[in-house]
Amino acid sequence: MRFECEDKSYEVQGSSAKVSEILPGLGVSKKVLAAKLDGELLDLARVVTKGGRIEPVFPDSPEGLEVLRHSTAHLMAQAIEKLYPGVKFGIGPCVKDGFYYDVEVVGKALTEEDFPIIEEEMRRLASAALPVKREEMSKTEALAFFKERGDRYKVELISELEVPTVSLYKQGDYVDLCRGPHVPDTSWIRNFKLLSVAGAYWRGDEKNIMLTRLYGTAFAAPDELKERLRRLEEAKLRDHRRLGKELDLFSLHDEGQGFPFFHPKGMAVINQLLDFWRSEHTRRGYDEIRTPLILDRSLWLQSGHWDHYKENMYFTEIDERPFAVKPMNCPGGILVYKTQIRSYRDLPLRMAELGIVHRHERSGVLHGLMRVRCFTQDDAHLYCTPDQVGGEVAGIMDLCRYIYKDVFGFNYNVELSTRPENSMGDAAQWEAAEAALRNALESTPYRVNEGDGAFYGPKIDFHLEDSIGRTWQCGTIQLDFQMPERFDLTYVGVDGKEHRPVMLHRTILGSIERFLGILIENHAGAFPFWIAPVQVKLIPISEAHRAYARELTETFQSWGLRTETDNRDEKLGKRIRDAQLQKTPYMVVAGDKEAESRLVAVRERTKGDLGSMTLEDFKALCASEFNPSNVNRKR
Repeated sequence: MRFECEDKSYEVQGSSAKVSEILPGLGVSKKVLAAKLDGELLDLARVVTKGGRIEPVFPDSPEGLEVLRHSTAHLMAQAIEKLYPGVKFGIGPCVKDGFYYDVEVVGKALTEEDFPIIEEEMRRLASAALPVKREEMSKTEALAFFKERGDRYKVELISELEVPTVSLYKQGDYVDLCRGPHVPDTSWIRNFKLLSVAGAYWRGDEKNIMLTRLYGTAFAAPDELKERLRRLEEAKLRDHRRLGKELDLFSLHDEGQGFPFFHPKGMAVINQLLDFWRSEHTRRGYDEIRTPLILDRSLWLQSGHWDHYKENMYFTEIDERPFAVKPMNCPGGILVYKTQIRSYRDLPLRMAELGIVHRHERSGVLHGLMRVRCFTQDDAHLYCTPDQVGGEVAGIMDLCRYIYKDVFGFNYNVELSTRPENSMGDAAQWEAAEAALRNALESTPYRVNEGDGAFYGPKIDFHLEDSIGRTWQCGTIQLDFQMPERFDLTYVGVDGKEHRPVMLHRTILGSIERFLGILIENHAGAFPFWIAPVQVKLIPISEAHRAYARELTETFQSWGLRTETDNRDEKLGKRIRDAQLQKTPYMVVAGDKEAESRLVAVRERTKGDLGSMTLEDFKALCASEFNPSNVNRKR
C-alpha cells in the first residue's frame, strides 16, 4: 500500500496498517492527534486497508480542535457517569468554540454549582491516560448492548440508523455510541472548562422530555483557553439583556415570550437607525412600500411557504377563511409588483420594506433580541433583467460595505450558500442562479456554505465581527428564479414580448431588533453619539440652577440633540457617575458661574472634564461627532 503526504511517499508492506505506523514513515515527527486519509478523519489506532493521500491532524488545527472537543465531551460524560450512577446520555456534539452534552440525571438537577466537582473528576480521569478504543458492532448487537444498559436514548438513535454496523468508543469503563475519531488517550485533554447549563428537549421536540445540556470548551494550549475565558467574561459584561434593562432600552415579559417591549430610549435608537436606513435607500434609488401583516392562505400556498415553512408560521381565520401571519415580506411585495404592467424601462425596480414579520420559534431557543418571534426586517426586493443582476448585486454589496464598515465600523466576511435539500425548482435554474452569484463575488473573498441556501434560491450572507471577535450573520442577498415563475411575473422587453424578471431578495441590517442587540454588545451600551438614546445629560447643581438648565434644554433640543435633565436631589458627584453609567456621551453641568456667564461646563464620558465653553463651541463640538451623512461613499 502506498501513502502520500505532501511531497513524500511511503510504501507499507502487507494488506493493513495502523495510521500511527504510517505517519513516521512519511517523516511526520510532530505530535499528531489524528489523521485524514483521502479527506476522512481517522483515529491514530485505526487500521486501514488501502493506500491514499494521508495528512496529519495536529491539536491546534480546526480538525484537531474538533477531535479534542468531542473527546472532552466524552470525558465530561464519563465523569458525570462516575459521580451520578444511572445517568442517561442524549447527544454530545461539537459546536462553535466548544461542545455540549445532553444528560438526564434522575432525581438531580445539574447546575453550574456542580461544575467544580465534575471538572475535578475529569482531571483525575485525564491524568490516568486511559486509552480510547474504537469498537465496531452490528446494529443488532449495539441495540442489545444499549438495551441491556437501559440507555433508551442511544437505542432510539441506533434504531433510526440505516447501516449494518455502528462504532462505539470505550475509555475505562465508559462506553458511548460515536462515529469518532477521538484522542489516543485521555491525557491529551488538559485545557478545558465547563461553561454553562441549559434545558434542551430531547431531539429538539417540545413534546419530549427536557434534558440538561452542559456546555464546555477545550483548547490545545492553556493560553488559548485563558483568552477564550477572558472573552466570555467580557461577553457577560456586554450582555444586551442586562444592559437593555440597565439602560432602560427594552424589557422582556412572560406575557409575551419572544415579543420584546421597547421603551422610549430603545425607540430613540431604533428610530435613528430607521431614519438613516430610509435616507440611504432613497439616495440609492429604492422606493419604500408596506404590505399587510396577515394574508390569505392561498398566497402562502402559491409562494411555497406553506409547504416549506409552515411549522414556523402563525395562523388565524377571518370570515371562515384561513389566513397566515406573514413570516416573510416577499409575497406581499410581489403583489405590489403585479399591480402594473412593467416595462424593461422600469427595471431595475427596487422596492424596500421595513416589514414586521412573525415566526414561531421554540421557547427554548428564544434569546433576548437575538432570537425573537416578532421582528422588523429591513427588506428589499429588486426586479431586474438577467443582464442587470451583476450590477444590482454589486450595488447591494457596496451598500453593505458602506453600512457595515464605514458607518458602524464592523469587519465582515462573506459566504455563498448553495442549494438545500428542500429546494424548489430544477437543477438547471439553481446552477444558473449560483453561477450568477459566483460571478458577482469574483473580486470578493468568500467561502461556500454547501446546502444552506433558501428553498427558492442561493444566497450571499454577510457575517459581522464585533469588538470582541464574535461573528453575527446579518445581511443576505438571495437570487430567486422561482417566485417570478410561481407568480407569473413579467415585464415587456425591447422586443415587445413578455419576459420573466429576476428577483433579488435582500436585507442589510437583517432584523432591526437583533441589530440593536448586536450594537448594544459591540459598544457595551456606549452607543456612538449619533444614535445614543440620550446625547446630552443636563445636571443643574442645585434647585437655583434649574431655570438655566430648562433654557439649555430648549436650546439643545432646537439643535436636534436628544437631551435629558437630572433634577434629582442627589449629590453632584453621584449624578455625574449615574450619567456615566448610563453611557451618556456628554454631561453638561449648570451652576452659578455657567448661568452668569452663559457658558456650559462639559464632561465627556471617556475623556472626563472638558472645561467650560460657550454654547457655540459646544454646538460645534457636537457637530464634529461622527454622522453617517458625512461619510465618503464609493457610489
